[in-house]
Amino acid sequence: MGLCGAQQPNGAAEDKVMNSTDVFTNAFAGLSMAGRHEAPGSAEQASVIRVKELDERDRRRLLMHFLSLGEEDRTLRFGAPLSDELVTRYVQRIDFHRDVIFGVFDSGLSLAGVGHLAFAPRDALPAIAGATTKSRLAEFGLSVLDTARGRGIGSKLFERAAMRCRNEDIDTLTMHCLAVNQAMIHIARKAGMEVQRDYGEADAYLKLLPASPSSVLREAVDEQVAVFDYVAKANARMAHRLLDGLSRMRRK
Repeated sequence: MGLCGAQQPNGAAEDKVMNSTDVFTNAFAGLSMAGRHEAPGSAEQASVIRVKELDERDRRRLLMHFLSLGEEDRTLRFGAPLSDELVTRYVQRIDFHRDVIFGVFDSGLSLAGVGHLAFAPRDALPAIAGATTKSRLAEFGLSVLDTARGRGIGSKLFERAAMRCRNEDIDTLTMHCLAVNQAMIHIARKAGMEVQRDYGEADAYLKLLPASPSSVLREAVDEQVAVFDYVAKANARMAHRLLDGLSRMRRK
């Protein structure tokens, strides 16, 4: 199955013009809304998307996210309509020390979107092994809940995955999906990938720019802001529950 790629657009220009002040300003923009409970689909909610790296403590939330996917969405994500049992096994086998998992949390601390960045030796993918001289390649998988689509969550997850690859000295990011997965193909083309369709499936790879001081700083700041955002949402949720409890006690 053929693969083809394109250089990441605008990356070099970004590194040239972005300084440390720009990184911090962009990262903290809109953070004051982190603890607010916005109505789904509101303009304020859609304007701020924080991507947080997940770890072992998030395994249960990952399971709940994937189990929330319907049959069609599971087919698009995994290539087949996996049963709940197989989805559970998939989540149980995720190795947080080997792969990198990113998530976008909603105000209720449920995962609205998940990006799975898996690393593999170059020789493991012979069809594109010649595209890089690096020892490793990365493959990206993505899922976004139906209720959270249309907000740019998938694109934000992809951007964060590409940034991690750059900073891990990986210059080739691949994606594989069913040819009918228009959302994934849209994200790939938006990122500058050329998509090759063959026998009902689609493959693409993206050549990434090397790491720079700006890319390293940006990823570090983005992660810290995402953690702060998560804590703010958790505190807001706890305060909301406490107020509800006090309100019920007063009514008794």
